[in-house]
Amino acid sequence: MKAWLLKEAGSLENMEWGEIEDPKEGKGELLVKVRAVALNPVDYKVALNGNPAWDYPHIVGVDLAGEVISVGEGVGDFKAGDRVAVHTSLAKKGAFAELAVVDARAAGHIPDKVSFEDAASILCAGMTAFEAVVQKLNATHKKNILVHAGAGGVGGFAIQLAKMQGLKVFTTASASNHDWVKKLGADVAIDYKEENVSERIMEETNGRGADLIFNTVGREVATEDLDRLAFSGQLAYIAGAPDLSGVKPFTLSPSIHEVALGAAHLSGEERAVKNLAFMAEELMGMLQEGRLESLVTKVLPREELVKGLEELQGRHVKGKIIVKI
Repeated sequence: MKAWLLKEAGSLENMEWGEIEDPKEGKGELLVKVRAVALNPVDYKVALNGNPAWDYPHIVGVDLAGEVISVGEGVGDFKAGDRVAVHTSLAKKGAFAELAVVDARAAGHIPDKVSFEDAASILCAGMTAFEAVVQKLNATHKKNILVHAGAGGVGGFAIQLAKMQGLKVFTTASASNHDWVKKLGADVAIDYKEENVSERIMEETNGRGADLIFNTVGREVATEDLDRLAFSGQLAYIAGAPDLSGVKPFTLSPSIHEVALGAAHLSGEERAVKNLAFMAEELMGMLQEGRLESLVTKVLPREELVKGLEELQGRHVKGKIIVKI
């Protein structure tokens, strides 16, 4: 088969479209003909930093949608020809190839009315948002949520899921993206470049702070979020835990949640891996029902995959970039 081969970690320039031996599914696995992949920040980050579990050339890419070619021993839920979407393990060869082997337990069935491109789009970004907003943050009796970077993939799905939970949504975004995030359901868009986010949140909440916060930016901003959090509020993060050393005991009483989607594969826990499939199928069901936007803003041909990763590396991509394999 052909694949985007990473000759060695350190640069996206080390990726080239070339021949490699066809993979073969093992026990509990599926061999999938890849139709579409979604590009995610984790893809270029691991290409730059590498992974001790890899041998080279390596194939990166964590999100794929395609058709099952064959099934391994012990797989009863899939057959050849089934359409599937899978968030794959970083430790194994990935999605940027004509063929890929995936853990059947993590694979979700794609509904009839959902395209390969839309199915791929909801995986890493959508499932991260789902884990944070639906599975970890408790919206019961809560009024609002602050979603950082609402114009991005994770933030865009989080806005939509939060609105489904009946929450008022505040989000940070560049002024040029305010119309986009409001279209997705954000009630208040805050220009983080020009406005003081903490002051704006306090104004919007009458000095109380946000009940829930989903931080997709980093440790420094997550620490600042502690000043934006209501008493007994909850903060979920994906890019660095907040520094709690400045919070006096018995004052804020916060709940802090780490969201680490890929850790499900590394955990080795069957329930965690199966939850990946559950989240994928829940989100694709929402797509089919028209309750969720896929956020696909650009579809590239296979030849422009590296170009798409370079664009994503600039950190100002709106929505999701998809590549047709």
